[in-house]
Amino acid sequence: MNTAVAVPAALLSALTFGVGSVLQQQAASGAPAAASLRPRLLLELVRRPRWLAGMALVVSSFALLGLALASGPLVLVQPLAATDLVFALPFLAYRRRVPLTRAEAVGILCTAGGVALFLTVLPEPAQGAVPDIADWVPVLAAVGGAVAILAPVGLRRRGTTRAALFAVCAALLFALLDSLTKSTAERFQSEGTGAFLAWEPYSLILVGVLGLTMSQSAYQAGSLAVSLPIIDTLEPIGAVLIGIAVFGERLAQSPAALAVQMLGAAVAVAGIIVLDRSPLARV
Repeated sequence: MNTAVAVPAALLSALTFGVGSVLQQQAASGAPAAASLRPRLLLELVRRPRWLAGMALVVSSFALLGLALASGPLVLVQPLAATDLVFALPFLAYRRRVPLTRAEAVGILCTAGGVALFLTVLPEPAQGAVPDIADWVPVLAAVGGAVAILAPVGLRRRGTTRAALFAVCAALLFALLDSLTKSTAERFQSEGTGAFLAWEPYSLILVGVLGLTMSQSAYQAGSLAVSLPIIDTLEPIGAVLIGIAVFGERLAQSPAALAVQMLGAAVAVAGIIVLDRSPLARV
C-alpha cells in the first residue's frame, strides 16, 4: 500500500467527479424524459459542450480513482472519493456568485471530518491474491438482481422517485465498477499484459456504460439534491462491503476502534444529508 499516492489521488478524483457531475447534471436536466435509460440519451448529451466538459472531468476522475485503487484498499480509497459533494457545492456557489451558508459549511465540515475519523483507526490491509471469478459470483448476482428490479420500477415513476431509483442503481454499479477497477489494476501489476486475457478489463466497459447511463438518467430525472447524495452514500458503502467480501479487506478490529469508525461514518452521512438539503443542489 502506498498512501502517499492513494490519498491525494482519491481526493483529486473526488474533486474532478464533483465538478464534472455538476456540469453533467446541468446539461442532462434539459434532455427529454423519454430518453431515460436509452442510448439516445447519451447521443443527445454528446452534442452539448457543457456535458462533454463534465464527461472529461469524470473520465479524469476515473483515471485518478484507478491510480488510487492500485495504491490502496477500497476501505481507504472509497470514503475519500465519496467527498465529491464537498467540492461540488462550493463550485455551484462560485458559479452562482453566492456565498456558502452556515449550514452548508457545517455539512462540508461534517462530511470531511467524518471521513477523516473513519480512516484514523483503519488497520493495515492484508496482502491478498487477485480474487477468483468464484469470489465475484455472489456480488455480481446481488448487484445485477438489484438493478434488474429497480430500473424498470424507476421507468414507471416520475420526478424525485425516478431520480432516486436510478441513482441507487448507478451507485450499485459504480461500487461494482470501483471494485472491478481495483481487481483489474492488481492483475496488470501482477500479470502485465496477460491481464488482457482476464475477464475484468472487459467487464469494466459493460459496467461503466451501464453506470453512466443510470447516472445520466438520474441527473435527467431530477436535481443533484436527489441523485448525488444517494450515489455519494451508497457507492462507498457498497465498495467497502465488496472489498470485505471479495478482497478480504478489514475494518477496525477492536470494539472501541470499530465504534470510532461507525461514528465517523454516521457523521459523514449526516454531513451529506445536510448538503443534500442545500438550495445550491436544487437546480
